[in-house]
Order: sequence, then C-alpha cells, then structure tokens
Amino acid sequence: GAADRAGIAETMTMLEIMKNEQRPHGKICVAFTPDEEIGAGADHFDVERFGAVAAYTLDGDVEGGIEYENFNAAAAKVTVRGFNIHPGDAKDKMINAGLVAMELNALLPAGETPRDTSGYEDFFHLTDMAGDAEKATLSYIIRDHDAEKFDRRQAQLRAACDAINEKYGAGTASVELREQYRNMAEIIAQHRELIERAEAATKAAGAVPVTKPVRGGTDGARLSFMGLPCPNLGTGGHAYHGPFEHVTAEGMDIATDIICRLAER
Repeated sequence: GAADRAGIAETMTMLEIMKNEQRPHGKICVAFTPDEEIGAGADHFDVERFGAVAAYTLDGDVEGGIEYENFNAAAAKVTVRGFNIHPGDAKDKMINAGLVAMELNALLPAGETPRDTSGYEDFFHLTDMAGDAEKATLSYIIRDHDAEKFDRRQAQLRAACDAINEKYGAGTASVELREQYRNMAEIIAQHRELIERAEAATKAAGAVPVTKPVRGGTDGARLSFMGLPCPNLGTGGHAYHGPFEHVTAEGMDIATDIICRLAER
C-alpha cells in the first residue's frame, strides 16, 4: 500500500541525506519486511543479525504519528457441518449448515463489529463466509487492546460453538484459532525513551506528535516481542486501506526530517 512505498522512499532518502550532508549519527540498521498485517511479516526476521537494540517501523499514517499501542489479534475459522437430506423428508432431521452458521454468528455480542467500534473498543470481524446446507465456514479476525479481554473474546467464540454442538450434536461446529500478534504497549512501557525521542524529533521538525491506539497491527508489534522494541511512525499519509488512500509530498518531507533527527540522536 501507500504507507509501504512511502516508508521505503523516506528511509532511503534519510540514508542519502545522512551520507551526503555528513550528519553525525550512531550506528544505523535498516531492514524491509513484507507488511502482511497478519502477524507473519516478521517470521524470519533475524533480530541478532540486524544488530540494533531498538528500532522504529515506518508504517503509520499522518506525519508526526507515534504509535505504540496496537490490537491483540487472532484469526478464527469456524466450520459448521450439517446433515442434508431431501427437504420433503427433513422434519426434525435436516441440519442446514448455512442456517446454523448464521445462528452461531448471532450468539456473538451484538454491536461489537468494526462498524460499531472505535478507539480502544474491540470487535469480532466476519471477513468472509461460504457454504451450503451440508457445510459452511465463517472466517473472523478478533481484535482487542486488552490482553485479558482478548483471551475472553476467544473463549466467547469457543462457547458459541459449544452451544451449537449442545443443540445439534457433537461435531456440528468447530473452530480453529491462530494468534497473529500482541499489543506492543507492554514492551514499549519498559522503553519510554523511544517515545520521548520520537516526540522530540517530531517537534524539532516542526510537526505535532500524534499518539493514538492502532486499530490494527504492525510488524513492530511482533518485533517488540522478539526482543527488538519497535514503535511505529507516520509516513505522511491519509485514509489508508480505503479508496481515497494517499500520501502527500509535504507529509513525506516532514516524515523524512523526523527520522533524520532521530538518527542524529
């Protein structure tokens, strides 16, 4: 997306400026990871070989953005297996997997979807569904900033499957849960100097530091738990992940200036 391209351009421009203008700096380590936003982008990242004690990702939106709180995230796939026979003989026998899948979804908390939430509010997001009377699947992403509530939310989905199985028989509904990433806030809390330096660099560049919870995740979240504390910085963009996604040249100039000042620190 635009954030990825902007981040690469700003990083390479920062390196060019630091070299050509011979600005003072300490050791600078640079790496690029695939931004999959499903927690797998850092799977093969070698923290020890990278050689830094801390880092910043460039995957944010507005210039001056400093992000260190993100969702705890998991992906879930629910499978519903039905019993399909001729509808003329279906009385008390047929188990329509499509209808049961809809019934299962209705057991989840109402009003806890992306459309209904903002800020620190959490959600279940039904990303896709498929099936027929014999078999149906529901795919969800589960998001919560609070670790304890995140665990409870996963338990809610398991409980919905249990309720379906109690009603229609064992094995009717099953769920596969896969954790994607955790909230980096608990790691960054031990490294507040990273935020303070980013705020100082942002102000020195004439921008306003903007700190808000990320309603998503970054590779920095995974890297933080892998031993590389890694807040996320803005790239000068707006309306990301939508039809009006864009990055301004002026915003990119400011974002580049910010990371140059960070390098100097």
